[in-house]
Amino acid sequence: MSNVLIIKTSSLGDVVHQMPAMTDLRRAYPDARVTWVVEEAFAPLARLHPAVDAVLPVATRRWRKQLFQAATWRDFAAFRAALRAVNAQTVVDTQGLLRSALIVHFTTGERHGYDRDSIREPIASRFYDVTHRVSRALHAVTRNRLLTAASLGYQASEVIDYGLERPLRDGGAPYAVLLHGTSRASKEWREVDWIGLGKWLAARGFAVLLPWGNAAEEVRATRLAAAIPGARVLQRQPLDATAKVIAGAALVVGVDTGLLHLAAAYGVPLLAIFLATDPGLTGPVGRGPITVLGGKGQYPSFVQATEVLEQQVLPSVL
Repeated sequence: MSNVLIIKTSSLGDVVHQMPAMTDLRRAYPDARVTWVVEEAFAPLARLHPAVDAVLPVATRRWRKQLFQAATWRDFAAFRAALRAVNAQTVVDTQGLLRSALIVHFTTGERHGYDRDSIREPIASRFYDVTHRVSRALHAVTRNRLLTAASLGYQASEVIDYGLERPLRDGGAPYAVLLHGTSRASKEWREVDWIGLGKWLAARGFAVLLPWGNAAEEVRATRLAAAIPGARVLQRQPLDATAKVIAGAALVVGVDTGLLHLAAAYGVPLLAIFLATDPGLTGPVGRGPITVLGGKGQYPSFVQATEVLEQQVLPSVL
């Protein structure tokens, strides 16, 4: 096995969910050259994985907004040339969408993906030379690992390893990261609950950090910081810098969002609050202490969250 091309473009959580498969791949083929095609916004995150030799950014999100501009088509032509220059022996599309299958179409090598019964968009399976059946009832991390292993002919280990090393604590004051931003309003926790939780953490000696990803989240983070003693709103920064902040946290609490999975990847003690999605399919998994509160159609209060933190999470932190 010489050149392997992996296509997992987005979103943030999906990119993190691909990382254990990259670790498996490298262990099976230590001498292979591994290239990862990923949406340009998530390229800094993909570059953190030590198994990845090269990251090839794609800009489908930007191109869709500028479809009729000449610069878009020049960018696409350059990307297509870069794809072919990889000279991949095997291509694996773990995204399973039509847009990722179209990228597969422009690659060299044997093309692998989910079969039509395993894939989110069945038409995409027509673009693969070899298809594999992987149950959609499995967790996303498991699906990625099984598809990659089947495509490349090895057996994945039982251990989930994201390939990311959490740095040693520098001895400074412990801090908690509150991941309040998410993609849908139905997955958001009420501000009154975030404030109650933040005050509880502050009273126990944790500095509270509040990242944000868009203008609305920045406004909410500012309101939360004003109500939580000593809380600080983080500046917006590239994902690799945000990853470093999360990796150094003593504790992370978050709703269903991509950064939550990054905390799990680093093994940071984690409380995940699910409100509108099934954690059995896309919840955080990893080697660190992870507790999930709530679930689809449930709404836990901050009092319940503090009880869980006190009993199940803080013992591993303090």
